[in-house]
Amino acid sequence: MADTDRKIILCSCEDTMALDPKVVGAGCKSQGIATARHLCRTELDRFRQSARDGKLTIACTQERALFEEVAEAERLAAELTFLNVRETGGWSSEGKAAAPKMAALVAAAHEVPEPHPVVTFESEGVTLICGRDRAAIEAAEQLKDKLDITVVLLPGSEVTPPRDALYPVRQGRVRMASGHLGAFAITLDAFAEPAASSRARLAFGKARDGAVSKCDIVIDLTGGTAMFAGADLREGYLRADPADPVAIQRALFKAADLVGTFDKPRYITFHDQLCAHARSKKVGCTRCLDLCPAGAITPHGNRVLIDPHVCGGCGQCAAACPTGAASYALPPADALVRKLRALLTAYRQAGGTRAQLLLHDATHGADLIDAAARFGDGLPACTLPVAVNETTQVGLEAVAAAFAYGATSLHFLTRAKPRHDIAGLRQTIATANTLLAALGFGTDLVTTIETDDPDVMIAALRATPGGIVAPRPAAFVPTGGKRDVLKTALRELHRAAPAPVDQIPLPKGAVFGTLDIRTAGCTLCLACVSACPTHALGDAQDRPRLTFDESLCVQCGLCQSTCPEKVISLVPRLDFKAFEAGSRTLKEEEPFCCIACGKAFGVKATVERITAKLEGKHWMFTGENKARLDLIRMCESCRVEHVVNAGLDPFAGPARPAARTSEDYFREREAREKSVASDPGDANAKEREQAMLDRIKRGEV
Repeated sequence: MADTDRKIILCSCEDTMALDPKVVGAGCKSQGIATARHLCRTELDRFRQSARDGKLTIACTQERALFEEVAEAERLAAELTFLNVRETGGWSSEGKAAAPKMAALVAAAHEVPEPHPVVTFESEGVTLICGRDRAAIEAAEQLKDKLDITVVLLPGSEVTPPRDALYPVRQGRVRMASGHLGAFAITLDAFAEPAASSRARLAFGKARDGAVSKCDIVIDLTGGTAMFAGADLREGYLRADPADPVAIQRALFKAADLVGTFDKPRYITFHDQLCAHARSKKVGCTRCLDLCPAGAITPHGNRVLIDPHVCGGCGQCAAACPTGAASYALPPADALVRKLRALLTAYRQAGGTRAQLLLHDATHGADLIDAAARFGDGLPACTLPVAVNETTQVGLEAVAAAFAYGATSLHFLTRAKPRHDIAGLRQTIATANTLLAALGFGTDLVTTIETDDPDVMIAALRATPGGIVAPRPAAFVPTGGKRDVLKTALRELHRAAPAPVDQIPLPKGAVFGTLDIRTAGCTLCLACVSACPTHALGDAQDRPRLTFDESLCVQCGLCQSTCPEKVISLVPRLDFKAFEAGSRTLKEEEPFCCIACGKAFGVKATVERITAKLEGKHWMFTGENKARLDLIRMCESCRVEHVVNAGLDPFAGPARPAARTSEDYFREREAREKSVASDPGDANAKEREQAMLDRIKRGEV
């Protein structure tokens, strides 16, 4: 750890934790490690003394507010860092065996997260409550003094009219919904206003379709299908079961606070120039579109658009993006890998063995860990918890780096019923397990623990034996973009592997692979080169040549969909030698030289094949037009010059027949009648008649 001037205070929390400062110090190269028993109360002066200047880490988060208040009131100059080692490590049935984990947690806490951009919402409190019964009216009654309310009831709802018309009540059925907090647009069918004379129940007038309501907040109490995909991720959309009063109250309390200006993180950093979605109206990569549960991603020409206001931060697009166009910002991929590096390195230096990683979110996962520590045996001493914003944000680069740094297993803690589909995470796990098994680490080392029960979580962790520890643990520091971090992590994983192999077949959808090009059918048109977004496919300036750099291929499929000969197929695999191999030639042919100037301008085999197909078989290149074949054998400049000088129209067809009018037909009839009248018995009359008609057609008569 580079922060050698930082002081660390470990508190036993009234002797409820077993501390071993010597072991912690072995993993954390700090200026000094002190211990306390009751730092937040009877030993508060020790905090004051340590916080006079310099950097100070307090291994307690429960009393963070107290320590910050004291530091501010007394103008203490310390740079404070807080971390939780009690629920995550100290409160464990394994006692001092958890000391290496404490060292790891302290080291990881000093990896300061980078500031992230935010997205701003503006809400004036204009609220649409959609319901089916009296619950919608009761919700409006509670919120009418805080928000600007409109109630829309489903057709056929049996609702007694409110005593006072303090807010609009309408009828309607939601056909389409879009937007977010502060900017919703709801399209309603069967929209109607109530009759003022409604007595026992609301009666509505003539209905119409296509009414649009614009509002800041939507409260859905219909009990039907959610208006939005990934409804829990949509800011400003609150949904509750109309038969569940507790859920309704929870939604109303939240709605009452949604007035004003709000910020949320901009979860995804998007570089559209790296996007491999499409080229020239050919669709390639659709990974992010397929995985986004909130519908925040839409096609936009050759790129995709990510609406930051709609994005719920699941991170599956960033984890799956093969080029790094979409990357997670909370934290970036390299920052997460640096945290894993600090965690596992300190754990190993403090004497820890067989590290087991548990990646969890800050709500559901943290609650389970707290419950296990307070009411059970706590996490195993070898289990290192890592909090992330969403478990689905973690990509292959973090998993590969973890095992390269020395982890023996890795688990993603999710809800028993995840809030959104975790297909992207399952794809990452499948790819990671394929790699780890092929490299000799073991099988099924990366798993999900899908539970809401802390005892089930602990049982799953204790039942996992883990794989083989990397014989040569890595120590690399990740730098660069997401794709760079991924390639570095994979190279280091291969170097640290127990049984390294050079090539590993990967499941479909992987972001590494090669191309199977049937070169016999390839015409070297190079359409695939212009379509490739990562420049994995290339050409040469001086001759017809197709090259391929496997390390740059992201298996987007654009070359496959663009190829006019349909001779390209994707082959998912990871070839570690390809990282250093550079480009290789897939096909090369002799160039064709212009017959006029000698310039090389095309593929010899292709030009000769086209010439052979056209010669004598197409009207443009037969008879007196046969000389036009030379145009095919000329470069673009000579071709234009020859056409202009010779006065050729390369698009001209055969001479068109003369236009025929009514007068032509009248003359033909007159000539036919004269011919027959002159000699009715002449055997050659028919021939003379036809000859006359031919002369007329040629314009000779």
